[in-house]
Amino acid sequence: MHGRGTYTYASGGKYVGEFRNGKSHGQGTNTNPKGGKYVGEYRDGKLHGQGTLTFSSPHKRAGYKRVGEYRSGKRHGQGTTTYANGDKYVGEYRDGKKNGQGTKTFSNEDKYVGEWVDDKPHGQGTYFYLADSQFKGDKYVGEFKDGKLHGQGTYTYASGDKYVGGFKSGLPHGQGTETFFSGSK
Repeated sequence: MHGRGTYTYASGGKYVGEFRNGKSHGQGTNTNPKGGKYVGEYRDGKLHGQGTLTFSSPHKRAGYKRVGEYRSGKRHGQGTTTYANGDKYVGEYRDGKKNGQGTKTFSNEDKYVGEWVDDKPHGQGTYFYLADSQFKGDKYVGEFKDGKLHGQGTYTYASGDKYVGGFKSGLPHGQGTETFFSGSK
């Protein structure tokens, strides 16, 4: 098949769009009866280029939406993803994972802005504790490793108290200075 057309899968799914050598290639829309839908660019039968992927009921990921770039069937480049639980990520992807600079706003209102490696905060970043919890109003600016506070950083408490120093696996570790809002150390 070559040119524009419609292909209906045995599962009930359907592709409407451009074909080349019997594969989706160019602009197209792919829907399936389980609630998945992709509208965008294809290359050699794979998502490739700009596109929007959504899932609706009855799909187990109903409420998920991603608008952005794809390469060889994977999220790659800039994108915005809204998850079914209300979390939202805006930033870079590489090989299907969050990699590079990005911002994730959690459904509880917490926010991370910074570097990502393999879907985890890793490198320099800032975490804002905005959820209604014991940490509300706190902020951490510094290094992350595998999603945890790790390396040098500054943790500022909502009270104005501050800890500047080392962190390991999410906890203060090694040399550091705690300064209280009153100015004493």
